[in-house]
Amino acid sequence: MNASRISQEYKNGVEEFLQFTRENGKPIKGAYYCPCIRCLNQIRQEVGEICDHLFVFGIVKSYTVWTWHGEILDIPAMSTTENFEGMDDNLEEMIHDVGEENFERTHVYDTLKSDFEQPLYPGCSMFTRLSTTLRLFSLKARNGWTDKSFTELLELLKGMLPEDNRLPNRNYEAKKILCPMGLEYKKIHACPNDCVLYTNDFATLKVCLTCGLSRFKKKTDGSNGQEEIESPLAKVLWYLPIIPRFKRLFAIKEDAKNLTWHENGRKCDNFIRHPADSPQWKRIDETFPEFGAESRNLRIGLATDGMNPYGNLSSKHSSWPVLLVIYNLPPWLCMKRKYIMLSIMISGPRQPGNDIDVYLSPLIDDLKILWETEVEVFDAYREEKFTLCAMLFCTINNFPAYGNLSGIVIIYGKKKHLHPPKSSPRNLFAIVMRFLLEISRLLRAFTEFLGRTSRMETPQRLQCDHGLLVAKSVEEMKVLALQREALKKGRD
Repeated sequence: MNASRISQEYKNGVEEFLQFTRENGKPIKGAYYCPCIRCLNQIRQEVGEICDHLFVFGIVKSYTVWTWHGEILDIPAMSTTENFEGMDDNLEEMIHDVGEENFERTHVYDTLKSDFEQPLYPGCSMFTRLSTTLRLFSLKARNGWTDKSFTELLELLKGMLPEDNRLPNRNYEAKKILCPMGLEYKKIHACPNDCVLYTNDFATLKVCLTCGLSRFKKKTDGSNGQEEIESPLAKVLWYLPIIPRFKRLFAIKEDAKNLTWHENGRKCDNFIRHPADSPQWKRIDETFPEFGAESRNLRIGLATDGMNPYGNLSSKHSSWPVLLVIYNLPPWLCMKRKYIMLSIMISGPRQPGNDIDVYLSPLIDDLKILWETEVEVFDAYREEKFTLCAMLFCTINNFPAYGNLSGIVIIYGKKKHLHPPKSSPRNLFAIVMRFLLEISRLLRAFTEFLGRTSRMETPQRLQCDHGLLVAKSVEEMKVLALQREALKKGRD
């Protein structure tokens, strides 16, 4: 197993494994699970294909007991570090969920295996360091514990357990144990004025080409009081790549099954109970028949809006999370917290406004890959690989956010293209203010504050004749009202 793949020893080992598989394995249509690094005992292959994979990719080195190919596990003879009573976690299944890309990184497997085999304390046969941390984090997630309360719980449990126990004593240490199973995120530098993201062709720039501001916050060196040194980043975009997260969903058997509910489990009776019943969904299937033919292709909804996580404590902060909703799921799941995917977090002293398209560019690039390029994904429910495509089905926003996403401003329910760009709250305020002649001075002060001159004219006053006509009409209405009231009293 540890020998070179071009050696005779490795060749003899492969032949021995294939012979054992033929004699003891349980094939399905002549196919067995392939234990190579690429298939990870997840995909069934024919014997010849398994042989090729073992020489090309190599075998999973931890697969020393061939349980997937007929070898019986002798529990009494095994070490307590290899199997623990009462444990529900399975290292092979966790490796499958991590995915091939992460598994190919050596430290991921080594770290997981070390924590998986290490007992919680000397002599413990029920829990390992990994299984304990997983269960505690599961409780934390289900019950919404804060990081502070979780740290206090870990400190209490560590003091209650025997000495030399391996339980992490802080939330940060526990996260480091589970880090190999996590999904990556990207911190992308951004211009403070929302001009550009320092990525791709602009990754090496230190100054924005549009506004000339530095990508770093500048502070003065204390030695001479004049020299500027580079300090923390001026603005950062947090991006969580969506393609690895979609792969992780399909790697879980139950989720992979639910992602085809709109095709296999939906009730079709001409009532709109799900977006799949809508004319838009059907029109997409007709326009792109190849996309609609594969029920596992994803239709995504995008939702975003501004919020201030600090409440009244700080008025100079704005956070814009960009959330994705997967409409392939059943209606009772697609809006659950578990399946709403955070893809982008935009934070800064002010909202991005109509420059939000700059921050959406990484997400747009991934959506283009999912639409134009083939992305190979493993389906754990059907136990096969397929080519995944995805499209943006709709957006969910209020009107101001809709205007920002579309590059337009919403005024009294009407859309206006921005040439030049204006901000909808300022524009709306100026329109209302121009009707108030008595406070025209405040209007001028406000427009000067905005840095532009108001060209809106005050509405024309009513002429004298018009004013007399209105007053006369009001008097006539009062007379008619008195007459009706007198008639009513006379009848009573």
